[in-house]
Amino acid sequence: MSNKKIIIISGKQLSGKDTVANAIMDVLKDFKRVPLADAIKKEFGSQKNLSFNEVDRNKPLYRADLIALGNKRRSEDADYWIKKVLSEDGNIIVPDVRLKHELETFKQLGAVCIRVNSKREERAKRGLIVQENDATETELDGITNWDYIIDNNGSIDLLKQNAQKIAKSIELSLYSTSRKK
Repeated sequence: MSNKKIIIISGKQLSGKDTVANAIMDVLKDFKRVPLADAIKKEFGSQKNLSFNEVDRNKPLYRADLIALGNKRRSEDADYWIKKVLSEDGNIIVPDVRLKHELETFKQLGAVCIRVNSKREERAKRGLIVQENDATETELDGITNWDYIIDNNGSIDLLKQNAQKIAKSIELSLYSTSRKK
């Protein structure tokens, strides 16, 4: 796993984390998106006899239960969901890091850390905000030492442009050592 490259993205719900991940993958083709939430959705779907697509399509309907399941498993093993995503082959983008323990664990593994900030009123235009006082929404609010910070209060095109600029910078930092040899 020592050769695995990891990019993590943090931000509140509806801040644009997945859009940033997709824009980064447009530049960094050898990365794949591996959300912590997908592991939670798969387990939730299995428990409720629902397909992954059913859970994913109706995420707002199940969001509170998904948060509860995520928190339950984390209370049993703080690394439960992290282990799930790290078991994936190849270079990964984890677009939904929400807790200090997750952030610290990924940082210890050498992850590039990105924060997407977006005003509440902008996020509310994008969808229903639920359980916004949960630790998964607030725990990283005071963290300031991100490798990159993107403010997403404008157009989706501007968000993608900013994410792709960051991806090019990441590409240089991740691969420049090997190019120099």
